[in-house]
Amino acid sequence: MPFEEPFQHPEGIEKLLAHIAALSERTGPLRLMEVCGTHTMAIAKAGLKSLLPKTVRLLSGPGCPVCVTPSGDLDAVFALSERPHVLLASYGDLLRVPGSKRGTSLLRQRALGAKVAVVYSPMDALALAQKTPQCEVVFLGVGFETTAPGTAACILEAAEKKVPNFSVLCLLKRTEPALRALIASPDFAVDGFLCPGHVAAILGAEAFRFLPEEYGLPAVVSGFTPGDLVYSISLLVEQCAEKRPALSNTYTRVVRDAGNPAAKAMMDAVLTPCTSTWRGLGEIAGGGFAIREAYAAYDAAKKFGFSPAPAADPPGCRCSHVIRGAAAPEDCPLFGKACTPADPVGPCMVSSEGACAAAWRYRAG
Repeated sequence: MPFEEPFQHPEGIEKLLAHIAALSERTGPLRLMEVCGTHTMAIAKAGLKSLLPKTVRLLSGPGCPVCVTPSGDLDAVFALSERPHVLLASYGDLLRVPGSKRGTSLLRQRALGAKVAVVYSPMDALALAQKTPQCEVVFLGVGFETTAPGTAACILEAAEKKVPNFSVLCLLKRTEPALRALIASPDFAVDGFLCPGHVAAILGAEAFRFLPEEYGLPAVVSGFTPGDLVYSISLLVEQCAEKRPALSNTYTRVVRDAGNPAAKAMMDAVLTPCTSTWRGLGEIAGGGFAIREAYAAYDAAKKFGFSPAPAADPPGCRCSHVIRGAAAPEDCPLFGKACTPADPVGPCMVSSEGACAAAWRYRAG
């Protein structure tokens, strides 16, 4: 059903909310999880949690790429920034994320003399390498399948142009293995999923069919406007009420069943699945991407011997629980006290897609 006509006006959303309230009397308490940091921020900005029945609870999942990057990886990135002639290029969010010790960050490293630049795309980092041949430019490639094609395209261009002083530290994550690990975790308690529209635009809606077919969990691929989200939530609640788990795609104006073949081919040409460590979920087989051997010259992990050691989160930080939906941001004893956007303890308070940042920015009162 197209979104624009029935659901862009307030009266359409009001009818949907009434429908959700009526259905929730049949379902009892429900816990629905969004698996996208952009959804988390959109839900908070629109105040959707306050409009839903108290029995329908929305949880934030592992959908923020900066947040799921473990402390040990960040500590190793800080160490890499101290090498002579290395210039790290990163998206802005990553610069403020602390490592295992409070107060550490790429911003601090830059203040201490490290070469750290903010870029808006991998291609910006490649251009920076061409402009500064005296530096080894390393692009910090964080993200999910949404940003993986762009990173792969950049590596292909670097190889074509034979740029010797450019490489990518591949910290990219894969969504499906992480969701399977989340479902297998002992504190998992979710009744349905709002699936990430951006990832689905690349992989296709069918990438999430395993949720209803293998786990009996309702799944809806959703867009990002309040109307998109309320409509998608209503479908999830309907599936729960009817005990009819299925996969629905309400973001058909962007997402196709098969996704984007060109983008997927680009990823497959340059990247390959690998075991990866996620904050909150631990080591996941196939949970990340590695750069294929054919492009090893542009793999910063091989070029610089990147081998992060395990590291615990700062004391008191509950980001690992928030990422799994096992705790709300407000459940953390540091939230809004020792941990604020001005002085963050954990990544969920730093990232523009972090659950704690969303809860703080759009808190009541």
